[in-house]
Amino acid sequence: MRMRSHCAWFALALACSAHADGLQPLSDDALSSVQGRDGVSFDLSGFSMSGDARFTYHAPSTASAWIGSLQATRSDDPANPFGDPYRIDVVKGAPGMADVINLAFPENTNGAKKWQAAFNWGVNANGIAFDGGSVVLRDAVFYGGGFQWTTPRVNDGIAFGLGLRVDVGDLLLRPRGRDDISQAEPAGVTEQMHFRGLRIGAVDSNGNILNAPWRIADVASQPGIFNAITDEAGNPRLRIGIDWPDANGASAGGLQIDKLSFRSDATGNVDLGSSRIGSMQIQYLDIRFKP
Repeated sequence: MRMRSHCAWFALALACSAHADGLQPLSDDALSSVQGRDGVSFDLSGFSMSGDARFTYHAPSTASAWIGSLQATRSDDPANPFGDPYRIDVVKGAPGMADVINLAFPENTNGAKKWQAAFNWGVNANGIAFDGGSVVLRDAVFYGGGFQWTTPRVNDGIAFGLGLRVDVGDLLLRPRGRDDISQAEPAGVTEQMHFRGLRIGAVDSNGNILNAPWRIADVASQPGIFNAITDEAGNPRLRIGIDWPDANGASAGGLQIDKLSFRSDATGNVDLGSSRIGSMQIQYLDIRFKP
């Protein structure tokens, strides 16, 4: 990883006399004129990670869910090694809101930066331990967009924003294990669900996907929320959701899948062809996980 700082350091006023009287205090007017633009730009070079670590969410009961054995790599753009970095900035929030942490993805206009990733997952509830197998992501290309985080206007938790413009070569769900993730159809995989040519982004009035991120959530106009709540019966719930939009309305996005297929030694291969949603919006989302 290569990193550069673009912090704007606070100005210091050194009022020294000819006799070196030393530092002098700043006035309120001088302090109020100082503006900070704190942030970091960074790029990934030869990035790869793998391991057997497991992350588990434990509900107040004996139920739990986990992901593990994460594997991820990203290709580089040798022609532009640092000209298109990731950026983390702390920016001023909307009126009445706290400052916002903004993570902006590279624009990646030539699509040279591609992600490969895989992870295992499972749940344990009602005395049943279920191993869900592996999720494999091949040739995922992100074009701009990013995440935002801040504190919500009311209650506790994390308010978030998400903008997404992504093309994915293959999204593979393999219930019997990940096998060879460098191939979409390896001989050793007996069962899988295969999304080929997945595309998500903002759309125009005709439902055509643009080269612009779909604003799924926005911390100012339609914030997402992640927190823990207590329901009407007094039970704890882990909650993730997206609030109603403001007067500007919810952003429209599109989804395109070139091919959806299933592979199974028991039932044979099933090809469902292509699928497309010309325009969709999230007006409100409220998901609560039972313990």
